[in-house]
Amino acid sequence: MIYSSNRDALHKSAEETLTVRYIDVGQGDCICITCGGETMLIDCGEASEAENVRHCLNKAEVEAFDFVVATHPHSDHMGGMAEIVESYDIGEFIMPSLAERDVPTTLYFEKFLDAAEDNDLKVTPAEVGRKGKLGDAQWEIVAPISDEYSNANNYSVGIVLYHGENSFIFTGDAETSAEEEMVNSGRFGHIDVYKAGHHGSKTSSSKLFMDTISPDIAVISCGSGNSYGHPDVEALNAIRRYTDEIYRTDMCGSVEITSDGKELEVRCER
Repeated sequence: MIYSSNRDALHKSAEETLTVRYIDVGQGDCICITCGGETMLIDCGEASEAENVRHCLNKAEVEAFDFVVATHPHSDHMGGMAEIVESYDIGEFIMPSLAERDVPTTLYFEKFLDAAEDNDLKVTPAEVGRKGKLGDAQWEIVAPISDEYSNANNYSVGIVLYHGENSFIFTGDAETSAEEEMVNSGRFGHIDVYKAGHHGSKTSSSKLFMDTISPDIAVISCGSGNSYGHPDVEALNAIRRYTDEIYRTDMCGSVEITSDGKELEVRCER
């Protein structure tokens, strides 16, 4: 399907094609963004999905990453990150600063730390307001805003991506309180494409947040028959108040959205 954006946007010119791939990693997140020969990876799913992720990246002819973002230290988002670090050259690795009590002691996280050390990879703390470029697209970190949270999901790195007149938002598993912080920061308004928070959980996609971004397209990354009941009916109804264009990886497989700066085209694996 092709969508056209008629709104005035912060960034209006784009000569390169941007592609956002929401890779089907079951009950997890993995997003690969390419533009102008530059590439960003946001999360990578569980370690068990590493071979699948490599296959998808090979199909997309991705050989290295300018940026890798681990939104927060849960295994469904960065369980396979050691394999990513060992398999690809990475320009910069970004993840949230964690309170000492929230630093994981799990095996997958220890493997990631070992891989980072072995490959001389420096981890850059996510800083709200940090901006960067990916080809002729621009991105900005919009979360996490607080220094400490009682729920690790709210540490999730939030990123807004602009390409010409089109915009995308990625918020990991950020829940209602973190969504409220993002909105109150005033760093963004309407967003064209929303990667639904927390796999379509009812703890995300809050009314304040959805009123602010009022998306035209939503993508939900979740596993078929998952034990969490994602996406939750409450979250689906919240998203449907703004758009009926909802793509689920459990039903569609991997979802690919391309932008030429004006129009958006959506392709599904199945």
